[in-house]
Amino acid sequence: MKGREKELEFFLAGSLEKVFPDQRPEEWKEGERLCILKGETPAIQLVYFRRSGGGYPTVPRFACRVSGFPAQARLREVELVPSAFPCFEQVDDNYLRTEPGMFPDLLKPCPDGWITPRAGQYRALWIDFPDTSGVPAGEYRVEITLMPETEGVLGNGQSWRWDEERKQRVFSLTPMEEGETKPLCLTLEVSEETLPKQSLIHTEWFHSDCVADYYQTEVFGEAHWKALESQIAMAAEIGINTLLTPVFTPPLDTAVGGERTTVQLVGITQDQGGYHFDFSLLERWCGLCRKYGIEYLEMPHLFTQWGAEATPKILVSVDGKTEKRFGWHVPADSPAYREFLQEFLPMLQEKLQELGFDKEHVFFHISDEPSQEQLDSYERAKKVTEDLLEGWRVIDALSDYAFYESGAVKHPVPANNHIQPFADHGVPGLWTYYCCSQGVAVPNRFFAMPSARNRIMGVLMYLYEIQGFLHWGYNFYNSGFSRKHIDPFYDTHADYSFPSGDSFLVYPGPEGETWSSVRAQVQLEGIQDLGALCRLEKMAGRERVLELIYAEEDGPFTFQKYPADAGWLYRLRERIAGELAER
Repeated sequence: MKGREKELEFFLAGSLEKVFPDQRPEEWKEGERLCILKGETPAIQLVYFRRSGGGYPTVPRFACRVSGFPAQARLREVELVPSAFPCFEQVDDNYLRTEPGMFPDLLKPCPDGWITPRAGQYRALWIDFPDTSGVPAGEYRVEITLMPETEGVLGNGQSWRWDEERKQRVFSLTPMEEGETKPLCLTLEVSEETLPKQSLIHTEWFHSDCVADYYQTEVFGEAHWKALESQIAMAAEIGINTLLTPVFTPPLDTAVGGERTTVQLVGITQDQGGYHFDFSLLERWCGLCRKYGIEYLEMPHLFTQWGAEATPKILVSVDGKTEKRFGWHVPADSPAYREFLQEFLPMLQEKLQELGFDKEHVFFHISDEPSQEQLDSYERAKKVTEDLLEGWRVIDALSDYAFYESGAVKHPVPANNHIQPFADHGVPGLWTYYCCSQGVAVPNRFFAMPSARNRIMGVLMYLYEIQGFLHWGYNFYNSGFSRKHIDPFYDTHADYSFPSGDSFLVYPGPEGETWSSVRAQVQLEGIQDLGALCRLEKMAGRERVLELIYAEEDGPFTFQKYPADAGWLYRLRERIAGELAER
């Protein structure tokens, strides 16, 4: 299997390898184990390579079959996607490559298990087990077998067959070598312990308008709802339990004076008796959230981004005509907006509680990423709503500790490269986030970064006792400032606005289907690492868990100083497995 001169090569690689077509990834070593708790989603990659040469076609397709494990395997091809903008100019040494090119990211379903080696390219098949909750504890020898296609038809209509004795096609110019279909093996160890219920509050901003725009469908028409449900289901599967809920169109990433496609779940009318609200679409949305286990809802920001200077776009129907009542043309401290909120927010809050989302499971926002220079405008906006949000949780992303110290934001969400002052001062219930600006030293999930830099967030969030993680780009399929729509299969950087990997985590597949990414699955592994550490802490205490974390490298780890290699994460999981087994 390791012969360099063979026409075909098959081997396993860990989930933290990014398989580029022009570079042989590190092979999963014999004797290494994947250690998981019940309920985790373990993953491995089957890497395959075909040397160029010979005529067309020289090799058959291969069927991949997985056996030896009680849970059903899921197979997805790791597809290459383009990046013309993989990073900003300022980078560190922990990037895989910084030049534009093709990057492995998209996970395309491969339910039949057929793969076709490509001449001169390393490619990969992502193999994971999404439901291990019922697997008995123990050590399993998982076998991955590749069987060649036995017959077919050439492009000119001439048939061929596979000669098993000669290990080649009848018309092949390069014979296959013996032993190519021997199984590849993986040792997978399942603990007696079950992964605890996720305690991390995890939100990736859900851009409902981008879903409608990509599929060119009517907003909240049945085709839109079908795609929304698929994206909500995928969100829940990859560890997202909080959803940005467009009761009105979120005022995010929109150029001043511009607007995004309207997605307003709440119908609003006004007559002489005041405002009236139709929550039927919101009821349907919340029903989907409950169906897929979404526990928390985020309300859209009540004021515009980066300073809270204006009101969000809100449509109101008067005498049968719909008008844009609020938006960039209405200042944040408008008395008319305050009058609207006095009627809207109490009714919304009552409806949310009726639908199963109480004060502990709903988050409100004032304005996103205010700076110290915008403190006054933020404070003015906050006063417009303060009494109406009493008793409800209000969070906002910000990175200036002085802004928090002023008392303007009770529950801050600092970026991971600005979190240290918040941690040093013991800010309770700390959250964190990263986005395009966090490209040096700290963890992130750009295409150009190694997957270990994505997954290490789970360990760091355990060390910092982080309660919530926020990211702005679950499915943002627009350019920067939403000036135009983009095709995420071609434009992975929001029209050169953000490094590839920042603006969306999932891809819109055909017929409303949602496709995951390498980044999404690796991020889930990090969240599961966090869960495993929390489970062990309940059994052995935090001090013992810290001893295991720092067994190889001196601490403390911070968001800017942490182990960078994938092997460290696997070895940590082996130490956790050993400790759990002992107890």
